[in-house]
Amino acid sequence: METPLFTALMQHSKRNPMSFHVPGHKNGTVFMGKAEQVYKGILPFDVTELTGLDDLHHPKEAIAHAQELTASLYGVENTYFLVNGTTVGNLAMVLACCRENDIVLVQRNSHKSILNGIQLAGANPVFLSPKVDEVYQVPSYIEMETIKEAIACYPTAKALVLTNPNYYGLAIDLTEIIRYAHERSIPVLVDEAHGSHFITGDQFPLSAVHAGADIVVHSAHKTLPAMTMGSYLHFNSKMVDKDKLVYYLSILQSSSPSYPIMASLDLARAYLEKIKKEDRQHDILQVIADFHEEINSINNIKIVTSKDQLVQTDPLKLTIRAANGLTGFELQDFLETKQIYTELADPANVLFILPLAYDKLIIKELDTIKRRFPTPSHPIKQLVHMSNRQSKRIQPIEKSYSDLKTCKKRVVAFGEAIGHYAAEAIIPYPPGIPFIMIGETITNDLIEQVKELIEIGATIQGDDHIQQGKIAVYMKGS
Repeated sequence: METPLFTALMQHSKRNPMSFHVPGHKNGTVFMGKAEQVYKGILPFDVTELTGLDDLHHPKEAIAHAQELTASLYGVENTYFLVNGTTVGNLAMVLACCRENDIVLVQRNSHKSILNGIQLAGANPVFLSPKVDEVYQVPSYIEMETIKEAIACYPTAKALVLTNPNYYGLAIDLTEIIRYAHERSIPVLVDEAHGSHFITGDQFPLSAVHAGADIVVHSAHKTLPAMTMGSYLHFNSKMVDKDKLVYYLSILQSSSPSYPIMASLDLARAYLEKIKKEDRQHDILQVIADFHEEINSINNIKIVTSKDQLVQTDPLKLTIRAANGLTGFELQDFLETKQIYTELADPANVLFILPLAYDKLIIKELDTIKRRFPTPSHPIKQLVHMSNRQSKRIQPIEKSYSDLKTCKKRVVAFGEAIGHYAAEAIIPYPPGIPFIMIGETITNDLIEQVKELIEIGATIQGDDHIQQGKIAVYMKGS
């Protein structure tokens, strides 16, 4: 498999070049002694835009070739390497489509980067509440009837922004939704962060790139063997201005992009291409099936499976639940005592992200886990999820982001916040999906659920005052 950028870096390194350029470690010759052994293999690749190594912001050589190979693999017009993660791709695609006061239809359980992009654009979001999966008890996908109703209410919307799959790997075929939006001249932007491997084979969900989406962003580092912060943005649109997209990528991405990250994206594409050409998806699925058997052999753990007929679950995502009443947080803590580190926990579940690989997965302390499984310290309180509590499937923001900037911002006790607009997002992390969004009216129900999240051990991003029972609000009437 071709790896043009990685190969160019290898050739440069073999010349034993003298570095009189940035970065300051000078190909690893200047470095802390105690860390030298750890970093010495990668530092010669950590270079800058030298002759023969191309420039991410004006690619003509190795980077351009690597991006073209990736676009060819995914079957899109253009692919752009992202070194600031899917976050930068989400920001750029929203900004490329939306301006101040534009209406944008957005899935309510979107990542915070989508919402940040809408705020930066000054656009007005209309939130579409997803269906809640009855087994997982997490938001899943936007139903077709919700899409149709939203477009009928807001026919001038500048974009429809969807998240598929959700963090737990629940995905649907977006073809019909995308076709419906396109017929009404609305581009569809998809945060498919967890689906960069979907093109592996038909046992995986259908990728949005094949469903016809205008822009799709993939976190290659989540399920492909790429370095953290390595992502792809795929462009395949006649509705979105490509020049504007490239402009925002040039503004938002670092002017000193990481060559190790870019090279890992080149290698990740080659790895995926090899799997496809050799038709190895069935070998991967067999490894996953064997791992499921190991999990099923633990009496106190059960695998969570959706009953929704429209949902296809990504095989790389395995969600488990304690059968004896442990919360997801307690189960995750227990597994970590056995050196098993999982992706996330919620009040009920624990999520594993399995590798896209052929090597057998073994739980080293399986027998110990079976013999010494903990008992719950208190009963699970089932939280009513944000998507379940909303009275409307389609919910415009009450006060525009532009108007909110003129409101007075204060940090108040939870009780005093009721009835006012949230001035900060309450974001359990992972998965980084806001439980309360900026501009949302705070209710007593929301406050009680935030208290419960804190009580049962959820990690919430934000200022320390959240843990002290305080929240920033925009005062209504100010």
